[in-house]
Amino acid sequence: MREDVFAALASPVRRQLLHLLLDGGSQPVGRLAERFDMARPSVSEHLKVLKDAGLVAESRHGRERHYRLEAAPLMEIRDWLTPYERFWRERLADLGTVLDDMEDRDDDNR
Repeated sequence: MREDVFAALASPVRRQLLHLLLDGGSQPVGRLAERFDMARPSVSEHLKVLKDAGLVAESRHGRERHYRLEAAPLMEIRDWLTPYERFWRERLADLGTVLDDMEDRDDDNR
């Protein structure tokens, strides 16, 4: 798994850009930039970081650059995180059991 994927995902702007591309279609940079309170070149810089991390693909349509989501790096992260998700799910279930036991003891002492 590439470290630059995590760095790219660290930015809220870049995460929002990925969210805007979630429908699977490609969108021109101008349409994406309209959704942000920043200059178009700034949005383009964020898109470049996403592209360099493999999270988006760029294509040209005439004079416009279009971007689309590339899911493979996100799937790698999901696969990497799965064992940790299981770990925390089990720990939270254990915590729930302990809390239920404590509540039962409190009810018995009343």
